[in-house]
Amino acid sequence: MQLPSVEILQKKIGYRFSDPYLLECALTHSSFANEQKIRRFKDYERLEFLGDAVLEMISSAFLFEAYPDMKEGSLSKLRATLVCEPALAASARQIGVHAFIRLGRGEEAGGGREKDSILCDVMEAMIGAMYLDSGGIEAPRAFVMRFILNDVEGKKLFYDAKSVLQEIVQSRGSSIRYELLEETGPGHQRVFRMAVYIDDVRTGVGTGPSKKAAEQSAAFAAVKSLQ
Repeated sequence: MQLPSVEILQKKIGYRFSDPYLLECALTHSSFANEQKIRRFKDYERLEFLGDAVLEMISSAFLFEAYPDMKEGSLSKLRATLVCEPALAASARQIGVHAFIRLGRGEEAGGGREKDSILCDVMEAMIGAMYLDSGGIEAPRAFVMRFILNDVEGKKLFYDAKSVLQEIVQSRGSSIRYELLEETGPGHQRVFRMAVYIDDVRTGVGTGPSKKAAEQSAAFAAVKSLQ
């Protein structure tokens, strides 16, 4: 499979690497690295380890400043929401990172390009690569603020949507249920379409790569419609 040039990705993220090899490695899954006869690229695992720590520092500092009255436990919960696997995967899809990832033949055939776990890992690896390439925190901070910590309140509502909707329904003494409307796509790239009903009235519809993700999307649509 012919992948697009990383030059395109650098334009998308607004950062040009002095050492593009770091970005190449951040996009290389271990399945691809193990298949290379000449071992041209290392996989992203060590960069992911570094990027995870950098992301935690950036997000912690941001939330500490943005929410001066929030307690430690609430700050930790909010940070976990904003940088969880589905959130980072969603940010990766926003950028179009999936098109640039190098995967081994088996992982490619298994739909690895769309897996939340891989997209999340690559995002963290890219953050680690930027940190090493720039020699500091400012470049990765700009990236994180633009693509991950943007619209904090909107993202917080999205990931809390099911519990928020449940609270609304309980306060009204109403009933709630989710229903699968449609399931499409090949086995390794299923797309689920779910609806949420309040007192048997369809209130929101959403899609996602899993039933749980689709329910969350439907709950978010319902909450927005009820606000």
